[in-house]
Amino acid sequence: MERLIAWVLAALQWLAGLGGFTYEIDAGQPGDVLGNVVSNVNVWEMGTQFYDAQPAPENDIYEFVEYVQLMQCCGGSPARDLFRDPADRSVLDDYDFSRLIRNCAGILRLGAKPCLKLGSVPEKFVAQPLIRGFGTNVLPPEDYDVWYAYIAALGTALTEAVGRDEVLTWHFTVMTEFENADWFDAGAPAASAEAFCKLYDYAVQALIDTVGPQVYVGAHAMAVTEGAWEEEQFIRHCAQGVNYKTGATGTKLNCLSASYYVEEPGRTGKRKDLETTVGDLRKAAEQYGLTGLDYGVDEGRVLCASPGRDDSQLLSRTVGDQWQAAFDAQLYARCLTNGIGYFSAWSYKSEGLNAGSPTLSFHVARQIAKWRGSQLLPAWRLQGLRHGAEIRPCAAYDAQSGTLRIMAYNYKNKTDYRRSASLRLQLRQLPFRDGEVCVKAYRINDDCNYFDDWRRDRAAYGIGDDCFSWSPDCPNIGGNLIDPAARALYFEQLAPQYAAASQLTPETAAATVRDGALTLKTNLGPNEVVFYEITQP
Repeated sequence: MERLIAWVLAALQWLAGLGGFTYEIDAGQPGDVLGNVVSNVNVWEMGTQFYDAQPAPENDIYEFVEYVQLMQCCGGSPARDLFRDPADRSVLDDYDFSRLIRNCAGILRLGAKPCLKLGSVPEKFVAQPLIRGFGTNVLPPEDYDVWYAYIAALGTALTEAVGRDEVLTWHFTVMTEFENADWFDAGAPAASAEAFCKLYDYAVQALIDTVGPQVYVGAHAMAVTEGAWEEEQFIRHCAQGVNYKTGATGTKLNCLSASYYVEEPGRTGKRKDLETTVGDLRKAAEQYGLTGLDYGVDEGRVLCASPGRDDSQLLSRTVGDQWQAAFDAQLYARCLTNGIGYFSAWSYKSEGLNAGSPTLSFHVARQIAKWRGSQLLPAWRLQGLRHGAEIRPCAAYDAQSGTLRIMAYNYKNKTDYRRSASLRLQLRQLPFRDGEVCVKAYRINDDCNYFDDWRRDRAAYGIGDDCFSWSPDCPNIGGNLIDPAARALYFEQLAPQYAAASQLTPETAAATVRDGALTLKTNLGPNEVVFYEITQP
């Protein structure tokens, strides 16, 4: 009879949880110390945007952004080549690094550090430059010593401008997506692999000789899809190959990064998943004895959405819908649990990198950045039926501040997903004494999103898809609108309203810890994210 009663009680408990999910989080088993997974942003072309950048203090991305990646910042086109006269092939050393130095100084004033992505090769280092889809020269230099001298002069100019100790805190990489033939192509795959290894060796040695042997340097592979040649060839060269510049064995390598894109919401395309994209690079490096490298994602998220004027591509590689919040949360959870150090972003604001209202991506990034220095906690699913979506928590404890943090999301790879989920979190072995704790919850959904208001206003004012240069689903409205009347309406009338609509206000409540345990219950809307902060007075 007792066994029957126990079975009935268990069955009733199971039935009561139908449609819901229960997870146990064990704070007594702290794991890896976490870094800042949102530490990087990438910039397509530096221009002059960091000369006098002044982000709004209340939504300053440099609270959490530590490195600004300046892509192809030393060459590949007349706009990028750092010379007094980029077109004069009779003089190859008329260097002018002032624009890059001024941008770097601006980044430092913002509280971040530059990550300089060296490449492509300046046009005047090639007799007949070959320009591909990204608008830059894809050929290697005719004389690698000229390339070395260029990078060495750059290293010297940087150290003279801000000091060697400062530059040693910066990051350098060579090229963007080095095995992507639209960025770098010396002909046959074997020739391209050899040319890139040589380009890398000469650039790295130039940095070592001018900045110092402790300089931090790496390379950015496409990796998410097949390139013109295998990344393993470059990794093997760095570990075992003959250095083309010095003749020694191997080349300095501190980090390897990848790109990670899905085709569009609801469709990944023929690409690797995130874990495999970075995992293949790690596996190859460790196979050749390169341990202790840093790994990250230098660019990515979502390529396309609703059709616009530029083949439906998203300017910021994000959409404005609530789906983006859950997509980002899921990406960060995968990074944290798979040793991926960071996932770089293209934009966090309605008007680009430094201006405008915060996007949903900003809100998720701002909260997950607080996890830096915390220890990851294990979470086990105890209960939950098939739901057709990913309902998951991720937790970490910060011993220094005494804060337990939890991120939970209800994610499905569809922007029209409409199903809520109930979530029960059973917290065990809490680092709090029995008694009252403060639970602060940040709910990231359309209540803190200006983009749903923008969709409504677009319909009211008749702002059609032809008013945009890129996909109209991109939340970077200020950089995407090209119609003069629509731009005037947005900047003069609508943008101030969106600033208020996009503020994230936490909910605060008290809860009671008993015997080191606490249970939290919540309902997660479709593609909604919630962050909890639990502290004890």
